[in-house]
Amino acid sequence: MIGFQTYDVEMPELDVALVREWIGDVCVKHDCKLGNINYQFCSDAHILEVNRRFLNHDYYTDVITFDYSRGNRVSGDIVISLETVASNAEEVGESYERELHRVLIHGVLHLCGIDDKGPGEREIMEQHENIALQQLEELRNP
Repeated sequence: MIGFQTYDVEMPELDVALVREWIGDVCVKHDCKLGNINYQFCSDAHILEVNRRFLNHDYYTDVITFDYSRGNRVSGDIVISLETVASNAEEVGESYERELHRVLIHGVLHLCGIDDKGPGEREIMEQHENIALQQLEELRNP
């Protein structure tokens, strides 16, 4: 099950049915089963507080993933700052919608076991994000 909540922001426009189908498909492509994923959309102030409280990090970020997966069943909470998503989209010259989708799937890819902190891992994560975004386009335009 995939849920969406907001904390101190408005819910972004999403085709929820399409996003749920897409996330399920991405999990299957990574040999994972979909468990419970809860997205929480929030402000920069809230994600900074989450980062400080749970990770002892004192900086803003676009997404924080809390992994509760067991075996190959992916489950977790994914906290997303919509303000940072918007500023990142502007910074890289991407649409807000595409950047939001990138961040949505970034958290899922972490749950599927893909990391982005070590040497060369960021590039691997970006490849998987791009493949997943292509999957979304194929679902939209069969």
